[in-house]
This record gives sequence, C-alpha cells and structure tokens, in this order.
Amino acid sequence: MLQQFNLSKNLPRTLTGLSSEILQDLQQLARTPSLLVACNYGGTLSHHVASDVPSVLLKESAIALRALAALPNTHTAVLSGRPLRDLAADSRLPREVHLVGSNGGEFDSEFFDAHEPADETQHSGVALERLRTRLGVSAAFFAGDAESDEMAMNTLHGPDLGIRIGAGESVAAHRISGPEMLAQMLALLFELRKDWLFGENVVAIERHSMLGDGTSTALVTPEARICWMTHPLPDSGSLFASILGSEEAGHFSIEPVKKSRVLGQRYVDNTMIVETRWADVTVTDYIEPSPLGITNLVRKLTGTGLARIVFAPRPDYAVAYFNMHAADGVVTITGTSDPIVLSAAGVEFTVTSDGRNETATAVVDLSQGAIMLNLRCGDTEAYMPDAAGEAARRGAVMNDSRSWVNTLSLPSVKPSLVGRSALVLRALCYEPTGAVLAASTTSLPEGIGGTRNWDYRYCWLRDGSMTVKALVDLGSTAEAESFLRWLAGVVDDSPGAQWLHPLYSVTGSSLSTEASLESLPGYAGSRPVRIGNAADNQVQIDVFGPVAELIDTLSARQGTLSDFQWHLLIEMVDAVTSRWHEPDHGIWEARRSPRHHTYTKTMCWVTVDRAIRTAVRHGRDVGAGWVELAASIRDEVLREGWSEEAQSYTVAYDSPDLDAAVLHIGLSGLLDVTDERFQLTVSAVERELRVGPTVFRYRYDDGLPGLEGGFHICTTWLIEAYVLTGRIDEAEALFNQLISLVGPTGLLSEEFDPATETHLGNHPQAYSHLGFIRCAQLLDEYGSGSFPSVSREDGQQSRTLVRKVLL
Repeated sequence: MLQQFNLSKNLPRTLTGLSSEILQDLQQLARTPSLLVACNYGGTLSHHVASDVPSVLLKESAIALRALAALPNTHTAVLSGRPLRDLAADSRLPREVHLVGSNGGEFDSEFFDAHEPADETQHSGVALERLRTRLGVSAAFFAGDAESDEMAMNTLHGPDLGIRIGAGESVAAHRISGPEMLAQMLALLFELRKDWLFGENVVAIERHSMLGDGTSTALVTPEARICWMTHPLPDSGSLFASILGSEEAGHFSIEPVKKSRVLGQRYVDNTMIVETRWADVTVTDYIEPSPLGITNLVRKLTGTGLARIVFAPRPDYAVAYFNMHAADGVVTITGTSDPIVLSAAGVEFTVTSDGRNETATAVVDLSQGAIMLNLRCGDTEAYMPDAAGEAARRGAVMNDSRSWVNTLSLPSVKPSLVGRSALVLRALCYEPTGAVLAASTTSLPEGIGGTRNWDYRYCWLRDGSMTVKALVDLGSTAEAESFLRWLAGVVDDSPGAQWLHPLYSVTGSSLSTEASLESLPGYAGSRPVRIGNAADNQVQIDVFGPVAELIDTLSARQGTLSDFQWHLLIEMVDAVTSRWHEPDHGIWEARRSPRHHTYTKTMCWVTVDRAIRTAVRHGRDVGAGWVELAASIRDEVLREGWSEEAQSYTVAYDSPDLDAAVLHIGLSGLLDVTDERFQLTVSAVERELRVGPTVFRYRYDDGLPGLEGGFHICTTWLIEAYVLTGRIDEAEALFNQLISLVGPTGLLSEEFDPATETHLGNHPQAYSHLGFIRCAQLLDEYGSGSFPSVSREDGQQSRTLVRKVLL
C-alpha cells in the first residue's frame, strides 16, 4: 500500500492532472544528493510556433528553472535542436541554466571549453550523458515532447525520471498534457527539493531535549518527535536522523489528532525523563537502563484525546533496506543487523510504504486508558514489556537519577541549571567503558548552510577529562574513576602515552576514516553530514594537561592517591617530557600545519605542575627533573607566547593572532592573575573576541571555509577570568547573558551566533555545560566570601586565590 503523498504548505496548490505516482516519483527524485533537471525547449518549455516566429519560454518554467539552479547540488539545462545562438536569444535564461543547441552539437561556453572536440554523433542522448558526466550528478530528470527526445529518454536509468509531453510513443515513465503542466511539475520539484535540502520547519537546535541512560541517547523535539537516536553504540548508524534533514531520515512522532499547540515541555525534576504536554495528550519519554547492547526507549501516552503515532525508523543513516511487519500490537523490523521491535499492547498499527521505506502508523484513544510504547533494539530474546509495571520501572529510573543528584554539592547560584548540566554530563558518560562523549550528535552545523559540521560522538581525552572533573568538583567521583580506567586501557594498547591520539571511540578503539554521507541533506541544508573525525590523526600535545588536572583534583577530593592513578600521572609527565617542545594542531584542531600553540605549552606546564603538587600532597617522590621541566616550560611560554604587537598572549609563538584559550595562562596559575600581562590579555580577548553574550575562539584563518558562532566554553573562560581579576560585576553580567542562551529545557549547544541570534553546533555540548558549572561555582564562592578579592598590589593574596580555585 502506497503512503499518501504529504504536500508541504509551501507547495503550489494547482496540481490538477498530476497523478499520485508522479508525485511519489518527484518526491523520491527530490531527495537525490546531486540532481540534473534537463528539458527540451520547443513544445516542452514553450509552445510550438511557426519556424520564423521566436518561441517564448513560459514565464512559470523560467522562474522554476532559475530557482532550481540556485539550489545546492542542483543543475539545470535546456536541450534543443535549434542553434545555440537562437536558443539563447529566445529563452533569455541566465548562465546558471546550461544551454545545449543543435541537438547536442553546441554547448554554452560557460560549460564546455571551446577547444573540446565535439562528438561526431549529435543527439539528445549524447548531450544528456555529457551533461551528466561533467556535472557528476547522481540522478537526472528529463522532459521532452518529440521523437528526437527519445534518445535522451533511453539513457535514463536507476533513480532517473523521464516525462513525455503530449502524444506519441515514449519510454518515459510518465506523460503529461503540455508545457503548463510541466511548469507546475518544475515548481513542485523545486519546493520538494528545497524542503529536503534545507529542512521543512527546522526546529532550533537549542529547543531539543536529550534522553539518556548512560549507554544510549536520543533527541526529542518540542513536539515529542524522536529525531535522533543511534544503536547500539553512540557512533553507530542512526535509527532516527530527521534532525539532519527531513522526515525521510527517520523519526518517531506522537501528536494529537486534533491539532493544537504544545503547552509545554520539561524534564521531570532531577531526571532525564522528558514530558511533553498538549491540552488532551501528554507524552512521557525516557530510555530505560538495559543490558549492554540493548537500547530500550519507553514512551508513555496519557490524556483524554486521540493521539496519532508515526513510527518511521530509517536504519543506518537512512540507507539500509529493511522490512516491517505489524501484528497484535507489535511492529517488527527485519533485515537489520540487530532486532528492532516496537511493542504497544492494544494498538493496531497500519504499515504503509513510499516505494522504498515502510512506516507504521496508529491512532489511539487515550480516554480509554494510557498507552505504553516500548522500542527495544538489540534484544535477541523475546521480550514483552509489562504495561502495568511501567510506573514502577519509571519510578526506578527517577529514583536512581534523583539519588545521584542528591549526592552533589550544588552551588547557590542557579542550582537547578547546574543540576541539569550535571545530569547532561552524566548522560554523556558511557557507563560500560567509562568513556565520555563530547556530544551525542554529529554534524549539527557551526554555521547554517556551511560545511563546518563535525562528528562529536567520540571521547576526546581533553573533553572527557574536563567533563568528569566538573562532576568531581560537584562531589561525584565514580565517573572520573571509570574514565581513568578507560584511559589506562587505551594507554596500555598504545605504543606509549606520548603517542596517544586526541580522541577514541567509546570502546577505546581508534577511529575509521572521516567520511561524508550523501544520503542526508544536513540540518537546515548544512552539508556535508560527516561520520568519523579526521582530528583523530592530528597531534594535540595539550591533552595530557587535563588528565593530570583530573588526577590532582580527584585525589584531593578523595584524600588518597592510588598506585594506579600515580602511575597514570607519571605516564602523562613522561609524555610531556618527550614531546612538549614539538608543534601541534592545538585545542581547536585547525586543519593546517602544526604550530607552537601557547595553550598547548600551558597545558604541558599544567601536566608537570599538577604532578608535582599531587606528589607533595600524598607523600610521593617528585620525579627527577620535574621541577626544572616545569620551570623551563613556564619560562618559554611567558617569553615566546607574548606578542608586543597584540599586547597580549596569542594563539602561537611568533603570531599576533588572539585565541580565547590563552586565558588559561592565568586560569591555570602559570601566570599570576594580577600580572599586567594577564590583565592585558583579558582585555584583548574581551575587545577582539567578545560580541555581546558570547566569545569567539579566534578570528584568524584556520584553513576551513565558512563562518562559525561564538563558543559557550570560551564565554565561561572569560567569566572565570573576570572573577579572578576582581571584575565581579562584569562576570555576573556576562553569566546572566549566558543563562539567557540556555534552551527551554536547560540545555546548551556548542555555539551562539550573535548576528543571527542562532544556536549552533552539536547538542547538548559537554564543554558548554562543564563551563557553566564552573562559573556558577566561582560566583557562588565569591558571593559566600570564601575567597578573597584580587588586587594588583597584593600578589600574595592573588596567589592564595589561585591556589584555592585550583584546589
């Protein structure tokens, strides 16, 4: 049974004469990664006239061809038997539309080089193939009305689509009446392709909420649509990925049959359970902890109205084929590597197909009682959830989450948002191994429509260390202990700590090659969608510093240092000893030649300094040469990292370019925060990189195309610098601006563009939330008077402050 074609609200409304089969084929063609739209001229785009009368292109067709040519990865062409000069004069189409005259004997000069020899055989089929080859398209649309156009029709194959205009024998898939109908088709194709490329009714990134159980995560929109979920691992192929382009990428939706506005969405207090409420329908979503390899998504429906359920899984980034079967309240997916079963006792599903993928839908009457939907992936044993026991299962999930939050020492400054940030960080911790995700998503863009779209579903040593340290600072140490055990395993599997990669999969394995997915158009048309991350091959020597700082903080919190932790800390120092003098790619992973980054050298000093401090605190022997090494690194950073031209510490030695990360020269304690050079650096970052509520990483050319927003973690570094330099009013003001950027359910993405007021980047972002926690703690300490104010005149007082902040 064919799925009913759903028209976008933006589509032309006069579609009389277009069959449902044509509409289905157009919809499929619109989702092609790279598309060529080619048409004959006379009788197709214009009406036939006498040979001595100019043939006028239909205005509607001209508009549609221009619009299609303006879309990304979309090409248009007009083929004709008339000479190219006459075709150009009659059509008056812009250069974006390729013109082919004399039955393929002449191509416009914008397309083929003048010296390129013409094919001896001149007909529409050869012309279409030359266009297809040169443009590298994955599918073609061709419309024609004459016998000579059948040559082109005969070249169509696979996902291509042929349209015959008027009478006559044809191999084309469809036939329509005339040029006016073709104009409608071209306009429709434009709207369908635009919606696919840019996303129809794109949901703002910050409005998504995350579900998580310490193994699996999912994103849910404000309208209770599951738009992102992978299985079985965070970096596995997606089951639902509509956030990266369109419904065709997979979604699991619930909505009232009677259209109404969402009244609200919230997290149930101190849990990762999300509740979405309409007037007569409420959806409660959570991921229930399950054995390793099993993902268990639970959706509880309550209310008094009718609710529509749409279950549209699209495995492996919407490229895997599968079969769907529904019977007795169970929808079973077969043909996939893992079993996928949706259980819903008492619900009668109908399975429909769009010609390639199948979708299960149902309407339920909630006035007759609550409905429980249980999506279980990866369970090879028969499993039928007990609907009556759902409340107890949900209660267990709530109790575990709330019990954990109750163990935390939350600051008095925004405790609920800090608690939410802590829960997000905990959900990004992959409990089976101890690894920590930088974010749960891939390719949410750093600039809408741009190419800075990265896969963050991995564990960066830097990010992971900073994440679990934030939890240690709040009083939870289990995550840090698990992370360090995971890291030790990674070190054991490597030639040595000095050869550690910047990031790994949650299993501890190295990443495969970074690749682009042609099957997904990207969030709001932001392509490519990437899987994998080429930063895995970079040199990032700063990563040892956050690890050392974590061990220092954890051992101080626990009052003891295990032999295991001490050995790992020694390995970090040994790695720095071996490599600190080398250039690297830096914290921001610039895809250009390595440099001597000031932040990297600062973190090398942090590694040795924290190791010395840890040794002294716990009565361990300070390694031979450690004190001298720390002094050497510090002296070089202070000398080489300073730019007289910029009057600031800068991104790299011999560079005048600013970088927000150089604030760590003071935040780390390498340079006294009362030192004028740090004060000038803070002012420079504020002057050059801050825009309203956000701080950009840098402004220099990083070798990548496109723009990006300001980074929330950079904003939190500047807030911290304000606090440490005694600029408390400014710290509080900027912190309040950051609070205003928090999403409606308390989540933060990676970036914010102050020019367009758009939230950007993968979501939710560990960096953003750990920085938020840090700022709230510092401002709370200042408000409680637990550390002294800072003044240039009192260096000793400043050093006391820095020691307290670091401890």
